[in-house]
Amino acid sequence: MPRVLSKELKNHIGKKVELWGRLYSLRELSNELAFVNIQDRSGLVQFVFEGIKIDAKVGSIIKASGVVKKEERAAMGVEVMGESIEIIESPKEELPFDISKKTLKVELSTLLDHRPLTIRHETIRSIFNVYDTVLNAYNEVMRDMDFKEIKTPKTSGAASEGGANFFTLEYFDKKAYLTQSPQLYKQICVGAFERVFEIGPAFRAERHFTSRHVNEYISLDAEFGFIKGYEDIMEMLTKVIKHIFKKIEEKNQKDLELYKAELPKIPEKIPAIKLQEMKKIIKEKYGYEMSKDTDIDPQGEVYAGQYAKEKFNSDFIFLTHYPKRKRPFYTMLDDENPEETKSFDLLYKGIEISTGSQRIHNYDNLIKSMKDFKVNPADFEHYLHAFKYAMPPHGGWGMGSERIVYKLLNLGSVKEAVLFPRDVKRLHP
Repeated sequence: MPRVLSKELKNHIGKKVELWGRLYSLRELSNELAFVNIQDRSGLVQFVFEGIKIDAKVGSIIKASGVVKKEERAAMGVEVMGESIEIIESPKEELPFDISKKTLKVELSTLLDHRPLTIRHETIRSIFNVYDTVLNAYNEVMRDMDFKEIKTPKTSGAASEGGANFFTLEYFDKKAYLTQSPQLYKQICVGAFERVFEIGPAFRAERHFTSRHVNEYISLDAEFGFIKGYEDIMEMLTKVIKHIFKKIEEKNQKDLELYKAELPKIPEKIPAIKLQEMKKIIKEKYGYEMSKDTDIDPQGEVYAGQYAKEKFNSDFIFLTHYPKRKRPFYTMLDDENPEETKSFDLLYKGIEISTGSQRIHNYDNLIKSMKDFKVNPADFEHYLHAFKYAMPPHGGWGMGSERIVYKLLNLGSVKEAVLFPRDVKRLHP
């Protein structure tokens, strides 16, 4: 008998089927009646066994057969009247916590220390159902807009952006770095393909102990040429954001319901406010003043998000024109105020999820900027090679994929949206 998935059972009502999966939960009302939830890759289904003793532990890999019956109260709309159950593999010891409970109530450290087990829980699987949609939707919308997918090196002979916060490693007899982003490579590729995107890991050696940071994350990057200004980049990114949440609405209703999560309010045009203007608004409206030597801090972002909701009924807002010294050397300066840049952050529910800008495309201006930032052009010879032979006006963004899921599902920490997170103290599992 061929294997049937739980999501396919509605097409087999009245027929005998065979399911393979994990014994997710077991409830025995008597020696004569037992309710067994079986988990496979498509979800959970309940088997009802009458007159059959279930001699299997929760967590076992099993094969079960029975006749499908319509049941409106069940999640799948069906249940199976069980006829047989076979144990394929049993746990070697008792589980450290009850994974069959509807809600997995454990501390974050326990959740991550036992990650091979906790990702089996339906609520945790829902997080990564949504995350899968984010990745797929990003790939889909970028290809629809004629971007080519690229894969760039994650080891480099120079720090990606010439700054700090990078990991070093031994590379045979040389010193190498884990790339902070594919930035320099994707700019080079604009010179050949015009529109490129990448979904890949990025590494930041920042000693953060917060709910919003990890040291390795999956970045959703894009770069494209022949732009008229940084506004073109924000307009393109808005299309991307709308497509991602449209796909989540189509594919993840059950996952959203599980977390009581609401899809965000995205206006036709996401509001954009200059950073310095926003800092004044935050001071006047909320009585919060940021340090002069910072661009915006986490609390400032929270207030900016609150303002966007109150003023524009938007869960998103662009903050633009970040100070020159708070942006990398390749960022184009503002024409009217060279101390500000043609750059932006996109905030979602009070947290930055994406950073982007128009880039310097003129070779001489790029060399000047590097020297101004105390960056040695000789360390970036191959990057500069593209600009020496002419590059179009261009720009792009990097976006933290995990932060989208973190804020949408109102998780306690971004680490919950990472399968196996890496932070200052965590290199396992």
